[in-house]
Amino acid sequence: MNVIWVVVMILSDQSILELIKKGEIIIKPFNDDLVGPSSVDLRLGNEFLVFERARIDVIDPKQPLEDLTRKIFVENGDFFVIHPGEFILATTLEYIKLPDYIAARIEGRSSLARLGIVVHSTGGFVDAGFEGQLTLEMSNLNRIPVKLYPGMKIAQLAFILQDKPSQVPYGKRPSSKYHKQKGPIPSKIYRDFFENIR
Repeated sequence: MNVIWVVVMILSDQSILELIKKGEIIIKPFNDDLVGPSSVDLRLGNEFLVFERARIDVIDPKQPLEDLTRKIFVENGDFFVIHPGEFILATTLEYIKLPDYIAARIEGRSSLARLGIVVHSTGGFVDAGFEGQLTLEMSNLNRIPVKLYPGMKIAQLAFILQDKPSQVPYGKRPSSKYHKQKGPIPSKIYRDFFENIR
């Protein structure tokens, strides 16, 4: 029986700053104050996507969702209220670009979790080679509405060094649905059905 050991290496603040300075990891806009011991803080963008519940009897994963959602833009200094039990899509202020040998994980901040705010449902993994703003799958588990302010620190991004560069990084795969995305993007799962038919 062969045993394979897998060591996950998460980048430290020093390594993150070195790679940003070299242009290997790109984060825009960026300042050094966002870097923690083993992650980078990401801030909330200005765009939110809400589902038009009055017009939806069911969500069909085989169908595009653009017509079932409405985009809301919130000015800096204003706020968006996420209500109890509500699910919305939001976006990071930062636009990121990863090289082909670094993946990442986005995690919610514990300070927001203590208010009942979930920042991502299950989509927290970012493939090597990804480029774009990150869509946040946000929910309010509290019984009380919570205000969200554009520009507030909303999540943390930890970087994972791969054992080898990806042979086909994200963006070069035909199934890269969200490459170079800007703003919150609804699910494109319907493309899975279309691509499987061909």
